[in-house]
Order: sequence, then C-alpha cells, then structure tokens
Amino acid sequence: MKKLLATTAGLLMSTAVVGTATAQAVNDNQLSDPRVRQAIAYALDMETIVDTIFEGNAILANGLQPHGPNKPDGLNYYKYDPDKARALLAEAGWDESRELDVVYYYADQITADFMAAMQAYLADVGVQMNYRLLEGDVGAQLTVMPDDPVEGPSGLSWDIAYGARAALAPHEYFNRFAYGQMPMIPNVPEMNDLVAKANGTADVAVQREAFHEMERIVNENVYILPLYYQQLFIFQSDRIDRNGNPYGNEQYNYNWGITEWTVEPNEDGERVAYTNTGPQQFFELPWRNLGIWITSKAVFDTVLLADGALTPIGGELADSYEMSDDGLTLTVTMRDDALWHDGDPVTAEDVAWSIQAAAINPTTQPTVSASFRAIKGAEAYVAGEADEISGISVDDNVLTLEFETVAPNILLSLTQFHPLPRKYFDGVDPIQLQQSDFWQKPVGSGPFMIDEVRMNDFMTLVPFEDYHGGVAKIEQIIVTPSGDGDGNLVRNAAAGRADFGYTKNTADVPALEEMENITVVPIDFPYTRMFWINQFVRK
Repeated sequence: MKKLLATTAGLLMSTAVVGTATAQAVNDNQLSDPRVRQAIAYALDMETIVDTIFEGNAILANGLQPHGPNKPDGLNYYKYDPDKARALLAEAGWDESRELDVVYYYADQITADFMAAMQAYLADVGVQMNYRLLEGDVGAQLTVMPDDPVEGPSGLSWDIAYGARAALAPHEYFNRFAYGQMPMIPNVPEMNDLVAKANGTADVAVQREAFHEMERIVNENVYILPLYYQQLFIFQSDRIDRNGNPYGNEQYNYNWGITEWTVEPNEDGERVAYTNTGPQQFFELPWRNLGIWITSKAVFDTVLLADGALTPIGGELADSYEMSDDGLTLTVTMRDDALWHDGDPVTAEDVAWSIQAAAINPTTQPTVSASFRAIKGAEAYVAGEADEISGISVDDNVLTLEFETVAPNILLSLTQFHPLPRKYFDGVDPIQLQQSDFWQKPVGSGPFMIDEVRMNDFMTLVPFEDYHGGVAKIEQIIVTPSGDGDGNLVRNAAAGRADFGYTKNTADVPALEEMENITVVPIDFPYTRMFWINQFVRK
C-alpha cells in the first residue's frame, strides 16, 4: 500500500454531485456524507483480499444482489484507488482523529484476518478504526431502531458492522429501505416509492424495474457497502451417485431428487450414507431457516416444488394450483396420496392451520411471513383482533387463499414452506410452537423418517415406505449435529463419514478438494457479505 499522502482538511460542506445524489452530510455524523462512504469503498483492495484471504473462493460485489436478471448493468465496483479515497475524504473534511468502531460476528480466522487488512487499508488513507467481535444477542445489537428514523440519534453502539444477508427473494435485500425499517440509514424518500412498487405486484418485470433502480441508488450513495458474494460449496463423496438430479441452492429447498440417489454398499452390504446438519439440542421449527437442516429437505415436504434456482415448477404436497388473474386468489388442490410418517393423510386442514400458525410465529422466515400476512384477515389475527385468518378456507382437499394485497412471493414461499401435522399441536400457542415436545422427534411427510436420535451425538434417517414419491434407494442416513458451518467437516470427510452436504466456510474448500474421494461443486446463490454503515449521530 502507498504511504499516506498529506491531505488538506477543513470542515467543508460544499456540494458535489455523485450519481443522482448530492454529496453532503445529512447530519453531524460524517458517515452520513456519501463522499466518506465512497472513500471507504475505494480504500479497500477487495480484489487482493478475495484472492489472498479468501483464497479466491468469493465473487467481488458491486451491488446487493448477485449477478443475474434482477441486477442492472453499469454499477460501480469502487475499484481500489487510495488516492481517490484521500481526495474524497479531504473534500468531505474528514476528521482524522476520529476512530471508527467496527464490529463483526463471525468467530473465524478468515474474518479476523480480513479485519486486520481493513484496518491497514483504512489507515493508509487516514481513517482510524478498531474492531471487535460482537457477543451475546448479536441480532439485538445490529437492529436497534432509532426513536426517530429521520433525525436519530442512533440506537446502535457501532459505526460499521461486517455481516451478511442471504435472500430467498430480492425483496429481502430492499424492503428494509422503506421508511422506519433501517436501523442505520436515515429515510431515503425515493426508496420508499420503489419498495412499494416492488411489493405491489406479482409482475416480475415490474418488480425488476424497481430492483434495478434501488440497486443504482444504493450503489451511487453507498448506503450499504457490498463486498463480495459468498458461494456455497456442495461436497459429495465418490460413493454417492445423484443419477442426474440437479445441484442447487442448498440453503433452501429444491428438487434434488434424493429418492433416486444411490450409494455404494459398505463392507456389510448396507447402503448407508453420512451427512451433517443434524440437531444439536432439539429439532428446529423448519419455518425459520427453511433448508439448512437435513430434516428440512429429507423429513418434511413443501407445498410446492422449486428447481435449483428456486423457481416454482409444480406441486409436491400439492397436486395442482391456480392463481387468479388479479393475483388476489390462490387455489391449491392437495394430492390425495401424501401421508405423515405415522400413516395419517396430509390434509388441506393441516396446511391451512400451518399457514395461520406461521403468519403469527415470530421466527418465520421474512419472505414467507410477508406472503402469509398479505392474506385477508392476517393482520387482524396477528394483532389479536380475530381468532383466525378469514382469507384461508378449506373445502375437502382444496385450500383457498384470498389476499388483501398482492403477495409477490407467495408461490416461492410455498416452495419453501413445510406444513406440520396439526393434531400434535392441540392446545399449543402458535407463537410458542418451538417449545412443544414434538421437536424431540418430529413426524414429517418427506422421503425419510427419523429413526434414532441422540441429541448432540447423531441421528439416523430411514426411508418412509409409503412416501408418495417412491421409496428412497439409500437405506439409512447417519447424521452428525452441526449448523451450516461445521467445524468437524474436514475431519469427518477424511474419515469417510461425510458423503454429501455443503459448506460456506471457504477454509474447508482446499482441504476437501485435495481428497481424492470428494468432489466439490461451487454454487452461486444470493448471499452477500457487506458493511452496514451507521449514518445516524450516535448517542
């Protein structure tokens, strides 16, 4: 890095046009000046950081969304330019005595190395920073809203936070830019209208127009600084044959066709496969993290089916569905051969009850929750003003959803939504579903059923003989406990106890790739690592 050049500061409030915005601080916090935020972007040599610290296992970002149709062309990558960073800081009158408080919540060596590199790059252009690991209730420390979403002061204790956002739908990247939803960014009026535009239609082309414009606004003003798109890496041993079934976004649910997979018999002639993402202390309600647990994909079925890119492609528990021309009525006909693992049929009543419970449960994934809360009567039910959601009705095996407003992601949501057997939750408050004893050994409707469970040790899955999609060819899956980051993955793979799964830990990838019996498949997916920049005045 070049030596720090002398700059002439002075508290300048002159204006300079940056894209469509006027470059000027909007309050007494210098981070509210887009020139300062742009300078931070230019100061970081992200290309070198990705090539070295992340060993090339990441994709440079220039917007919130990964490359694809929802992203416009021509966004600025803020390519490393320390001289430009210094000039912008001088123009903005940056106070070089100020020390930025940077926080992060990934307790791995790669993140620590990244923080050290960031500190050095910023120091080179005259910006001091310290960095610290957030502990305790991390979510609460990142999302405290200011009392006044325009004037502040901030409810946050930090200046910059390093974190990530994964998105089931593009709306998850942008909906929080609506008035009063963002804990670190003062109101951006033009974003309010665009958020309403994207949420007011199921027309993908109209949504895309709004996403494109919002990307441009964020990029020009650096309200948030996207750094890189993290890939996930599917690993598979040479014992497994997917028999032509696709690879896709493993954090969610898609048509991976596990009933058709085969595995080489072990020395005892048994067709046994090993994987991870099993429970550590209890099984998690599958409405929260949707697809990261093996149980979400193998034990529970979804209402509809998606392909590897998460595009709805047909029914799973549903036999068929029909959306009205105005997008306000969805009719779902359930298949008549789907069973719970206890042998009882999966009914439209089960699905209706599950949707109503998910609408009020606070842990339901945001896109799914927003889709269900658009149903007529949902807001009254959530507010405690009604005993049920009036827009949900059942006639035999037909489920009808009537919407108050268009739910732009309802079909996508149903490809990720796992209904539960209602009879096991009689008398249980839907807000408290996770506390039910059901989660010690849940009953699902998918191709595998839970056999043996030893919490924080292992569990086993066996084929459900009456599965509507045919009996799985793998006779047993032995599952070790872990989250989607598994500290024991490399060791288990080397010992032949990791036949399939995925990792987002780039440090695992070289070791897995060196194993002759392991194939690693990189998958691009919506998971963006970024800096959230606190632009309110701190208390």
